[in-house]
Amino acid sequence: MKLYYQYPGTWFGDCMPFGKGNDYYLFHQRDTRKPGPFGEPFGWDLATTSDFVHYKDYGVAVPRGGDDEQDQFVFAGSVFEGEGQYHIFYTGYNRDYPALGKPSQVLMHAVSNDLIHWEKTNDKLTFTPQDGYDPDDWRDPFVFRDEEKGEYVLILGARLKGPKTQQTGRTVKFTSSNLKDWKFEGDFWAPGLFVMHEMVDLFKIGDWWYHVVTEYSDRSKMVYRMSQSIDGPWLTPKDDAFDGRAYYAGRTFSLNGHRILFGWVPTKENEDDKNNFEWGGTFVAHEVYQRPDGTLGVKIPESIWNSFANRTVHENISITSVEKVTETELFKTCGDILSFETNVKFSEGTRRFGIRVNSDVEAQQSYQFAFQVNENRFIFEKYPNWPWFSCMNIGLERPLDLVPGKNYNIRIIIDDTIATLYVDGVALNTRMYSKPGDSISMFVDEGTMAIDNCSFSNKLNK
Repeated sequence: MKLYYQYPGTWFGDCMPFGKGNDYYLFHQRDTRKPGPFGEPFGWDLATTSDFVHYKDYGVAVPRGGDDEQDQFVFAGSVFEGEGQYHIFYTGYNRDYPALGKPSQVLMHAVSNDLIHWEKTNDKLTFTPQDGYDPDDWRDPFVFRDEEKGEYVLILGARLKGPKTQQTGRTVKFTSSNLKDWKFEGDFWAPGLFVMHEMVDLFKIGDWWYHVVTEYSDRSKMVYRMSQSIDGPWLTPKDDAFDGRAYYAGRTFSLNGHRILFGWVPTKENEDDKNNFEWGGTFVAHEVYQRPDGTLGVKIPESIWNSFANRTVHENISITSVEKVTETELFKTCGDILSFETNVKFSEGTRRFGIRVNSDVEAQQSYQFAFQVNENRFIFEKYPNWPWFSCMNIGLERPLDLVPGKNYNIRIIIDDTIATLYVDGVALNTRMYSKPGDSISMFVDEGTMAIDNCSFSNKLNK
C-alpha cells in the first residue's frame, strides 16, 4: 500500500481511535497471520497521524498477556480521558479458557498519563459477564461521558446464552460515577436481528444520537440506528450502512470538527477474487457527516484527496447508447495508485452506466462499478463475469437513488488492491487482485450520460 495504512508484515485489525490536538491515535491490532488470522496472539499497537497520509509508529502500546492469562489476546475496547488520566477499557480474550470452565472474554482496564505508555491495573472487575449472557461473547466496550445525566456510560456487545444460531445479539449498558465502580443497567439495544453485536459505538451530532454496530450474521457489515434520545427508540434510516461488505468493525472519533470512521478493508483468502473475505486487512478512513434529514453520509477526508498532485483534466463529453453499450476510454497508463473524479448526469430512460478500472478496453476486460438505474443501486463486479463466477461480490453493492437529470459527483481512490468509491455520501470499498489492463473508462447502456469535471492523478505528494 502506498496510501492506506497497513504496518509492514502485519494485517490491520480492529481500531480504537482517540484524538488530541491535531493528531489521531490509532490503537489497533496487528495480526501476523502465523499461520492465519488469529493464529499468533496479539496486543494493541499504536500509530498516529494528522492527515491519514503520513503515520508515526509507536509499536506495542498494550502488550498481550501470557498464554495462561486472561488477556492472551487483547481484543477490542476503547480509549477515554477522565478522572485525570487516560483509560483503556479492553477485552481480555483467552481461547483456552472455555475448556477450563472459565469465561473466554472479560473486560479489563489500563491507564496512562501520556497516551503512549500504559499500565494494566488488574482491578477487581465489576463488569464481568452477567447471568444469562454468553460468557464467550462479551466484548468491545465503548466508554463515554453522558453530560446530561452526569455519569460515565460503558456499552458493549453481547448475546444471551444459547445456540449461536439464535439472533440474541444485543448492546448492554453499565454506568459509573468514577470509572471504577460500575452498575449493570441491562440491555441498551436488543433488536433480535443479529447473532452478535461487535464494535459498538455511540455519539451525538446536533439533536440526534447514533448507535453503530458491526454484525456478522446478516450482511456482515456495519449498521447504525438513530434517535433523538439516548434511551431510544432507535430508528432505522432507509440506508442504515456506511459502506459494503468489504469494510468492517469501524469506530468513530471526532476531532476539530471532523468525525472520522476508522474501519478496515479485509483481504480475500489466498488473494483470489473468487474467494471469501477474511479477518484483518488495511485501514481506510471515512469522514462522517450529517445530512439535513439527520441521516449520516460519508466522504473522503480532504487531506487524503489533496495528497494527489498534478491532476490531468479530461474535456467534458457526452456518451450515448441506443442499442449497444457505448464505452469511452478516459485515461491510460494509470498505475497502482490513483485518484479519479467526475460529475455524471444521465438522461431519462438510461438503463445503466458505470466506471471501469484496471481496464483493457480492446480486450473488454476490467473491474467495474455499475450503476443500475432501474434498481436504484450500484454494484462492484468483474467484467466480464466469466468463467462464472470470476469475482465473489456478495455484499459489494450499495443503495443509491438514481434520478435522471441529477448531477452526481463520483470520486474513486485506488491503492494497490483496494478501490474505494464515493458518491452522494455513499461509499463502497472492494479488493481487486488481478490487473487486466491499466485504463479508466466509462460506459452507458441505453441512454445518454454527460461527463464533466473529470480528472485523474497518479502522483502522491508524500
